[in-house]
Amino acid sequence: MDKYSKIRQALVDAIRNDATLIVPGAHDPISAKLIERHRFPAVYVGSYATSAARLGLPDVGLVSMNEMVDHARSIVDAVNVPVIADAENGWFNAANIWRTIRSFESAGVAAIHIEDHEFGKHAPVRPRLASLEQSVGKIRAAVEARQDPNFLIIARSDALWVTGDLEEAIRRLNAYADAGADLVMPTRISPKVLAECRSRIKAQVVVTDKVGFSVEDEMQSGASVVLYYGLSLYASYHGVKAALDSFAHLRDADKVPHLRDQIEEFETFMDYESFARRAEKFGVE
Repeated sequence: MDKYSKIRQALVDAIRNDATLIVPGAHDPISAKLIERHRFPAVYVGSYATSAARLGLPDVGLVSMNEMVDHARSIVDAVNVPVIADAENGWFNAANIWRTIRSFESAGVAAIHIEDHEFGKHAPVRPRLASLEQSVGKIRAAVEARQDPNFLIIARSDALWVTGDLEEAIRRLNAYADAGADLVMPTRISPKVLAECRSRIKAQVVVTDKVGFSVEDEMQSGASVVLYYGLSLYASYHGVKAALDSFAHLRDADKVPHLRDQIEEFETFMDYESFARRAEKFGVE
């Protein structure tokens, strides 16, 4: 069993333990390393954070498969915990989605989610869902395409988000479970609503965090995994913005709060010492 298989097995085992996994989102390798240092069980990388951090653009379908895979790979390479990645709508139809699966699996990702949202996420436009038949076909093809059975396929439905129809969302989630999805992912569902309908959903459930609800609230909903998709991205935006506001006003970097006093800790965290030991060991001068 190779490194990636062992890490994937760890995620499978953690989910099987019936505990709710709290998984913060990373927007780059440093934030992923910090998530790992704080002993969270996994790291999430979504298109929302990737589009912002990698492209400086909103998450409106601009991230290509290769960009998403490359970004996920850089995060996989930075940590030794499972990485759950956003595979958007798979980028291809069911006949070609094998390429998406092969790419993420080769990058060392432990799990991906594939959605039935075709157009309009996050933006004030009329959204559109793929048909149930098309979406079921993609999930069936994705499950068949994987080489490692511990590479998890999460089927995401945005039906509640797009239509407001909980019954349609449950119908789609159960169809995806029947198609072989390891977990299903309803979006825009509150912990309270999920708790009320959880017994009607055939597979274990992944959700994203909701404003106004605590970790304890999310754990009481019956979800197996909660993705805090924007946590590190928002923190980074706030931190950099605050530092630049101070610097522009004070005109003295020494007076920017929590800036210079982070340098030693940061360089220790980045492990410059390992480089120095290798240089000494191999006689590099």
